[in-house]
Amino acid sequence: MEFRQLHYTLQIAEERNFSRAADKLHIAQPSLSQQLSKLEKELGVLLFQRNTSSVELTHAGESFIVHARKIVDAVEQLRQEMDDISQLRKGRVVVGSMPITGSHLLPYVLPAFKEAYPDIQISLLEDTSLNLEKLTAGGGTDLSLLSLPLEESSLTFEPIGEEQIDLAVPPNHPLAEFSNLGKDVHVSQLKDEAFIVLKKGQGLRRLIVDLCRESGFEPNIVFESNNIETIQSLVAAGMGITFVPRFIARSQRSEMVPIYLTLADPAPSRTLVIAYRKGRYLSKAAEAFIETFKTTLEQKMTLEP
Repeated sequence: MEFRQLHYTLQIAEERNFSRAADKLHIAQPSLSQQLSKLEKELGVLLFQRNTSSVELTHAGESFIVHARKIVDAVEQLRQEMDDISQLRKGRVVVGSMPITGSHLLPYVLPAFKEAYPDIQISLLEDTSLNLEKLTAGGGTDLSLLSLPLEESSLTFEPIGEEQIDLAVPPNHPLAEFSNLGKDVHVSQLKDEAFIVLKKGQGLRRLIVDLCRESGFEPNIVFESNNIETIQSLVAAGMGITFVPRFIARSQRSEMVPIYLTLADPAPSRTLVIAYRKGRYLSKAAEAFIETFKTTLEQKMTLEP
């Protein structure tokens, strides 16, 4: 049974005449008759009684028409919904996010997206960078907010912003005076410092370790936490130092605030990306979310010291 045969049968039932039905369908009458005969043969029943002046539905035909109308209507509704999605009136995007970065950026991005696309639903999934990469590679999210480098080779990405990395030190730390002097700090100067970092699985921890190794030393990690706010409060309390992405530093919510210093050129930074599986079809809704993220970040993430 072909979908077009449903259309043909409905048109014949409406017109009760093969010639008029063929005209409305813009096909030749012999072709219409042939398609109906083919359908009746497949079903094993007659749908119409033919005579010289008109065409009448049989009992089987009446039952067929009821169901055919429902099927055609359902397909039409599906087509309309797909048209709506393609025109960004509806849709759903599953977004993965690093909890720390997401908590500072998504409060800007999501309201802007909701205002522009009120009928597109965003489902948020928060996890560590490593787990998000695996989830995204497996199709668990449509796209995810991550930072480079990515470990999953099956992922591709679109850059959405470059964020400078700052040094956070206690207010009574000898380097704190650099803030008043306008001096930058070289990472190599920190080889004897105690570091407070995120627990394993977070991209920011990997970045801190890589920065230290690139400067010729292994960071002395004295505390670990899952919460960047806790880390910054511990730094402010004199328990150690850390590196903090600038946007997060400027959004510090704790009453205990460390001193933030600029690192010397080449100043380290991290590239924020929206990642998704290679070859995965990106819906127009997902593309709209990426574009909104880029635009909002350009407006909100000021990178000047």
